[in-house]
Amino acid sequence: MATSQVETVTTGADKAKLGAAVALVIAALAGFYLLAKQGQVAQWGALIVGLVAAFVVFVNSETGKEFVAFGRDSWKEVKKVVWPSRKESIQMTLYVIAFCAIMAIFLWLTDKTLEWVFYDLILGWKK
Repeated sequence: MATSQVETVTTGADKAKLGAAVALVIAALAGFYLLAKQGQVAQWGALIVGLVAAFVVFVNSETGKEFVAFGRDSWKEVKKVVWPSRKESIQMTLYVIAFCAIMAIFLWLTDKTLEWVFYDLILGWKK
């Protein structure tokens, strides 16, 4: 029996990049709150610059490259999907609503029938 195992090799440099990305996110958040007295432009500027820097460092790591490749492949798959037309969507929605209504009536009738059988016929508890 053959089992395939995926081995992830992360180098020290790759771990350092991920650590730097996390540190940049923390620094961006700290800068946002520490620059409250400087005004909103400074706050948001520090936050955006820090987050963009963290994103750039993350994308240059092996994990980031895999994430970008995954996103690219996912987008290719989404493009392959054949989406239903408006008419088909409306028809399917109406089918679902009709099925729900029929099922609701069926369950209501089943409930009332069982109520009648147990309470009126078997136990004799008339209302």
